[in-house]
Amino acid sequence: MTTPKLLIFDWDGTLCDSVDRIATCIRLAAADNNLEIPSYAAASNIIGLGLKECINELFPSVAQPDADRFAASYSAHFRRQDQNPCAFFPGVLETLKDLRAGGYILAVATGKSRAGLDRVLAATGLVGFFDGSRCADETLSKPHPLMLEELLSQFGVKANDAIMVGDTEFDLAMAKSARMPAIGVTYGAHELDRLLRHDPIACLDSLSDIYLYL
Repeated sequence: MTTPKLLIFDWDGTLCDSVDRIATCIRLAAADNNLEIPSYAAASNIIGLGLKECINELFPSVAQPDADRFAASYSAHFRRQDQNPCAFFPGVLETLKDLRAGGYILAVATGKSRAGLDRVLAATGLVGFFDGSRCADETLSKPHPLMLEELLSQFGVKANDAIMVGDTEFDLAMAKSARMPAIGVTYGAHELDRLLRHDPIACLDSLSDIYLYL
């Protein structure tokens, strides 16, 4: 791998400590709509996918009207809780600022909606900080590689000159499909053994350790 030019980060569970909030909102939305309430582990397991894909995984036989009502309930719960933005993991903001100062192109590839990402960027004072972003509702959801391919095209960067950083196997599988090196983080939604199945170049206990692999 050459020295990377483009660093692409997942948001929830990688930069932002939001896994518990997402899982809780999934369970609340299921209760609102008389659906079987998934376990906390099951709700956490699908974090990283787009909302449509999450519903398909958790409730594969649900009718579309019920899926739509669930999506509306989930979004309402999340917006309500997100009035107090989730904290960044320790060292994340400092690391991102150092990487930006070091000349790296920084981007986000997330299962959040565009409205959701824009809202949290505004709430955390990071509007304009990232050079680019892709969200699940404007391209294909992870683990399909399209959002990475679109970011590579936007910046004119080859896959081998970029790194995807994420906390789930969906992030790492997406990178593998795009032939892009990937780094996992161990403090998010998925356990280390799941991350290692997708051959990351490293798995980090702290994002600040990323410098060892750049």
